Amino acid sequence: MLLGGAALLGLHFALASFSQAPATPLKVQHFDKVKGYLNPYFVQNWMLFAPDPLADDRGVLARAQCRDGSVTDYHDVTTTYVRKAQESRFFPSRMSRLVSAPMQSINATDPLLDRLREKHKDDIAKDQKDGKGKVRLMPEEQQAQDNAVRFLSRYSLTQMPDACGGDPQRIQVRMYVRELPPWSKRNAPAKAVKDTAQVQDFGWLKVGELR
Repeated sequence: MLLGGAALLGLHFALASFSQAPATPLKVQHFDKVKGYLNPYFVQNWMLFAPDPLADDRGVLARAQCRDGSVTDYHDVTTTYVRKAQESRFFPSRMSRLVSAPMQSINATDPLLDRLREKHKDDIAKDQKDGKGKVRLMPEEQQAQDNAVRFLSRYSLTQMPDACGGDPQRIQVRMYVRELPPWSKRNAPAKAVKDTAQVQDFGWLKVGELR
């Protein structure tokens, strides 16, 4: 029993280490399987010596459309689990990662494509912009974003059991990112610090397609 447990623990740490290893053909080949095991509860982000300071407050809101066409107020999907994680420093809840991981996926792009876009940004600005002035995503990037939005919509639906009397027809997700004041202005009066927030609204999705 002890040997079996030790073997499983060793395998877990091996997979976690593998996920943080430099990019190699072997990692490219098996990374999706390893990521599937680690997400969302065991995802790794090792920045032991120079972690990036927290620079923004981000979260997800959701609202529902009822059968009669009325729309509910926005429901805060994120704050409850973030507060629980903050209240338990030694054994924090990992439920907040169910929201944070898809949020990262929504705006995640391929590093190689980012470099190519930066190199040819003038041509892209001229030829490959959509009606909103945003650079169009590659099919794989768009698919990843769509999957993340569907997951957030499905998860938000579980957090709103009483919306529309328990019979919502459609749901819409809103993602917000609010910049926090720099450390040098942490004690400045609220009026002296500019509060800026970026909001991204996604399309309505039918509840029947999410269940």
